[in-house]
Amino acid sequence: MTFTTFSRLLTISFGLLVAGNTLDAAQSRPPNVVFIFADDLGYGDLGSYGQKKIRTPHLDQMAAEGMRFTRHYSGNAVCAPSRCVLMTGKHPGHAYIRDNKQFKPGEEGQFPIPADTVTMTKLFKARGYAVGGFGKWGLGGPGSTGEPLKQGFTRWYGYNCQAVAHNFYPTHLWDDDKQVALKNPKFSSVQKLPDGADPNDAASYASFAGKEYSADLIWEEARRFVRVNKDKPFFLYAPTTVPHLALQVPEDSLKEYIGQWDDPAYPGGKGYLPHFKPRAAYAAMITRMDREIGALMKLIAGLGLDENTIFIFTSDNGPLHGRHEGLAGTDSIFFNSSGGLRDGKGTLYEGGIRVPGIVRWKGRIAPGKTSDRVTGLEDWLPTLLELTGAKAAAPKGIDGISLAATLRGEPQQARPFLYREFPGYGGQQMVLAGEWKAVRQKLKPAGKNAKPALEWELYNLARDPHEEKNVAQENPEVVARLAELARAEHTPSAEFPLPALDEKN
Repeated sequence: MTFTTFSRLLTISFGLLVAGNTLDAAQSRPPNVVFIFADDLGYGDLGSYGQKKIRTPHLDQMAAEGMRFTRHYSGNAVCAPSRCVLMTGKHPGHAYIRDNKQFKPGEEGQFPIPADTVTMTKLFKARGYAVGGFGKWGLGGPGSTGEPLKQGFTRWYGYNCQAVAHNFYPTHLWDDDKQVALKNPKFSSVQKLPDGADPNDAASYASFAGKEYSADLIWEEARRFVRVNKDKPFFLYAPTTVPHLALQVPEDSLKEYIGQWDDPAYPGGKGYLPHFKPRAAYAAMITRMDREIGALMKLIAGLGLDENTIFIFTSDNGPLHGRHEGLAGTDSIFFNSSGGLRDGKGTLYEGGIRVPGIVRWKGRIAPGKTSDRVTGLEDWLPTLLELTGAKAAAPKGIDGISLAATLRGEPQQARPFLYREFPGYGGQQMVLAGEWKAVRQKLKPAGKNAKPALEWELYNLARDPHEEKNVAQENPEVVARLAELARAEHTPSAEFPLPALDEKN
């Protein structure tokens, strides 16, 4: 053997040793977590959940390579309270934020969670994780106790305020705790076409766009976070604003759907921005989000971290329908965004709170599996702590139940019940236990002097998954049992009182 040959063999052996040590280090450290949280995306908006018109190949691949949940429930019927459930592991009867509420009128940011709130992000930060958030926050405005850097994030980029997030071409975003200007003109995200504008001319809608599309900027920062923190465990929270209104998407994505179906222009007048091709825009927004998710997954795989990264995808509530029917021309009925379930965002019926739930962990979660176990956003805090080796770190007093056993393919006892309450629209409550679901909400009075109705409705989801037949009168004992459970799970809130309980028990 010549010296040159020996030298080459030594170099190759050393390279293999270094590669092996790097791989061992990646496998021995706690797994990374990528939690992708869509905004107003319905149960039926993904191909893996039956969508036929909107293309979501990367999310469909994620589902095929992992586990898909068919009875996963958002934390609440609207944005902020649902996010609070996710972050704290507490259901809405115990969580601090229970409705969308601006903190100070005229200022940016929603009502803040208190400084001492135990959040998922704080728990991961305490374990040495890099904790990055990229998207929409909504749990405390700039300078408040709830702003992201005070709640466990080591890196934040995106929107702080939900109201600002209604525009995908904003004048600014937040880079950690600093406001950064974007090259976009200032315009309201709620308006209609000006008088005299031709609604059938695409040029009439040109002023509702800018140069920098926020979602693109945010996903690029998320990928940068992965590259910077590739050598240590990271928790990446990606609460994207897609497909929440307004309908806005760059032309290259819009062209993918132009001409595929009848798509009448939306000139405004029902909230948010006009759009020349609203159906194409809605579909394109989701497909573009899917493309960005695919790019993130490719990056993580390219860094050799695929088998040491847990991916989760879900949504904060159902699609614009139900209490929001007819708003802004999104036409969720056209896309069957609720998957045929009753109503949508703003309600506690199935279409308002049942959402997609996908989990992928290559080599640890068997591919192509489906679970019909009832799960909720509060379950992710204990689940992720257990999967990352910190089961004992789960706070006491939370309502979440770890579903790690289900993800591992092991038998797991069914969830005893799931509770939801929402002070909005006069007050709503929901209890789901086994095949039974009880719902009550303030209904409009039947007569001039009649009081609002607050009677419980009861549905047997095993026989009536679309909640079409109220069987409360035939099952008074079930109604009484679930009503008592709802009463016990509700803790009064001075900031977010629940009229359904305050006015009638």
